[in-house]
Amino acid sequence: MKLRFDLTFGGLLLAVWLCGCATNPKPKTSNYTYFPPAPNEPRLQFLTSFSSDIDLGRKSGFADFVTGKPEAEKPLIKPYGLALFGGKLYICDTVANAIEIFDLAKKRAEYFAPRGEGKLLMPINLAFDSDGTMYVADTGRNQVVIFGADGAYLGAIGLKDEMRPCDVAVAGDRLYLADLKGHCVRVFSKSERKELFSIPRDPKATEGKLFSPTNLALDANGRLLVSDIGASAVQVYDAEGKFLQTIGKQGVGPGMFARPKGVAVDRVGLTYVVDAATQVVQLFDPAGKLLMAFGQPGTSTKGELVLPAGVEVDYDHARYFQQYVAPDRQCDYVVLVTSQFGSRKVNVYGFLRPK
Repeated sequence: MKLRFDLTFGGLLLAVWLCGCATNPKPKTSNYTYFPPAPNEPRLQFLTSFSSDIDLGRKSGFADFVTGKPEAEKPLIKPYGLALFGGKLYICDTVANAIEIFDLAKKRAEYFAPRGEGKLLMPINLAFDSDGTMYVADTGRNQVVIFGADGAYLGAIGLKDEMRPCDVAVAGDRLYLADLKGHCVRVFSKSERKELFSIPRDPKATEGKLFSPTNLALDANGRLLVSDIGASAVQVYDAEGKFLQTIGKQGVGPGMFARPKGVAVDRVGLTYVVDAATQVVQLFDPAGKLLMAFGQPGTSTKGELVLPAGVEVDYDHARYFQQYVAPDRQCDYVVLVTSQFGSRKVNVYGFLRPK
């Protein structure tokens, strides 16, 4: 299959592709938006998008009945990182300086904007531990701020101007912090909150060097994936910081990145990388081979992205979006992508297989 990019007045449009997907082609027979498009076998379906609790389907509640006034809309302004936990979607809003929490079952939202020691200045990414502890990378505070499952402030990692954490990931008793200022990933003991080592292990090494690490992901095998805007690539290390491989390189063609940001990995090791410049998400196999891309820049078509930033792969909450899945398809898991501008701040895609 020929891979190419088309340049238009509106910007760079990425042609969607999938290596080897031309077998058993099926024509598009509905208004569902698939990636790749017909006549290829669809792998992902655009399911829905929302920018507030109203878009998510929030209905009038008891408070509306009592006051006689509709509850105020709770919109996303400029979202970045996101995470799902316990039936709720948590999104960092870098303009509201808060985390907006969407209850997927109740279709309602609230802002998490603590005061005092736990005040958020510019939350950009977040991660959850299995017990509900929330770690928030805040580039306004230059700290990772820690909250309990009940929202109580538990502490923070990092001193002012010591580092600039852009993302955080949790694995066992370790915390991985992407430090934009230090050009590295700092690894901390979760229980003691003490720094253990940094990645790359040898700051003078050329292979696996980090320039501007912004986003992190951990796969099922403990590998750490680091999205590096400065290198226009994703660097991959083992749990101890040994460099393993590079995914992508600088450019605007297939398998290349101009401004890589969010990165995520599914259960079989497929890697999803957001490119804020070409405004698509590219999908790679465990060896770093490009498989396909989805989304495209614009605001007029379903599934389009406008300055995308964060991406999350989730298996536990796919049931909340099953109503949007084509009737002849099964959705195994969902992929959520944030856009910092436009009317669709969160796009939800479903990874499909025939029923």
